[in-house]
Amino acid sequence: MSLNWKEIDLLLSELSLPGCHVQGIHQPDYRTLLLELYRPGEPFLLLVSLAQGRARLHRTTRRPPKPRVIPRFAQFLRSRVRGARVVSAQQLGEERIVRIELERAGESTLLWIRLWGGASNIISTTQEGVILDAFFRRPGRGEISGERFDPETAVAQAARRPRREFVVRDLPGEGDFNSRLAEYYREEEQREERERLRERLSRLYTERESRLRAALDRLTDREREYEGAGNQKLFGDIIMANLHRIRRGDEWLEAENYEADNRPVRIQLDPKISPSANAEHYYDLHKKARSGLGIVREEIAQVRAQIAAVEKEAAELSRTDDISLLRERLRENDRRGGTGGGDREERPGLEFRSGPFRILVGRSAAENDQLLRRYARGNDMWLHTRDYPGAYVFIKIIPGKSIPLDTLLDAGNLAVFYSKARSSGYAELYYTQVKHLRRPREGKRGLVLPTQERNLSVRLDPVRLDRLQLYREQR
Repeated sequence: MSLNWKEIDLLLSELSLPGCHVQGIHQPDYRTLLLELYRPGEPFLLLVSLAQGRARLHRTTRRPPKPRVIPRFAQFLRSRVRGARVVSAQQLGEERIVRIELERAGESTLLWIRLWGGASNIISTTQEGVILDAFFRRPGRGEISGERFDPETAVAQAARRPRREFVVRDLPGEGDFNSRLAEYYREEEQREERERLRERLSRLYTERESRLRAALDRLTDREREYEGAGNQKLFGDIIMANLHRIRRGDEWLEAENYEADNRPVRIQLDPKISPSANAEHYYDLHKKARSGLGIVREEIAQVRAQIAAVEKEAAELSRTDDISLLRERLRENDRRGGTGGGDREERPGLEFRSGPFRILVGRSAAENDQLLRRYARGNDMWLHTRDYPGAYVFIKIIPGKSIPLDTLLDAGNLAVFYSKARSSGYAELYYTQVKHLRRPREGKRGLVLPTQERNLSVRLDPVRLDRLQLYREQR
């Protein structure tokens, strides 16, 4: 709720602005102005908020955050009224317009603070009413530099309208009306911020849980696929037992299944390879399925644990009133690259998970360059194939954790897979921390020269790649 005119009168009487000096001007956001005022022995901050539904002015003790760039209107006021003395401050009738006259070095400046909800503004004029600048420049209302501002006419017109009765709100708390009003709005703003943070975090946790459940579904499908691969060894054994019946070029073997009462079984063959190579092929499929089954089951256990952790943390945050905890959880999410419901920019490339570590992969020179410039940090690990063009792969470091060999091999497999070495299935890599990369002068986009690099030999592991693809982050 914005202030009514009786509340503004009371606030101004408590503030006793005439005689104060303007020591500083701050504009922490697009709707708030703070004047740093001083009267002998009593410095204080005067807050002016132009927020719709919250238009107000009052004394405050909260120091504003410093913006990276000083906004235009704050720059103007600093040049015009910093060091000025407040000559007078009063409300115009019942119109929620405050006129503050400032004087510096014999030059007068008027500040008109209009607290009209959606039409609120702060307008600076000369004594003659010529607009010097405005917090919100509104050409449609003539509120731009060089135009004239005549609030007295609006006051005269308003005096002819039927009068409404207003009362000063009886706000809880201690101290004068300024103090109680500041505390009231502080609590209101914190309540709204708490709700916004909860809503954002709820959306983020829902998205994270959805990604984890999608990964769990893919892993469960692969588990069933591996469990159904038990026949591969049996097919190899049946082929070996019937080698004398198979000729190179045969596409099928029809034989007896000795594990099923000698019922007939039909096994597909590769006509391009020998009968014994066909048996070896089925043995290889069986080995990969058996190896992959163990890995997939470990991944399933990890994902289920992560889902349980996400559900527990989301439930705890939905109950807490600790706004600092909510802020910290949101910062943690941003640091680990979680989505922000449209607030975050779409990152280039691909993202994979290897245990708790994130692995970023660029698929082109442009993506490599963007990842290197904007998303990689000095201690992150960089990998690249030595003799082939291809992806830049980055392992995002976790403070206090060293990169395990298994994660390094995961990243190495991705570096080979997303390079020209994929067809050969093998490559030599070099890897080093991002801070040890150097850009050559006039080099192509994304080109870097590694220093302090180490070597890694990687042969593509289909089971490892399957696991990485199953647990790839969907963005």
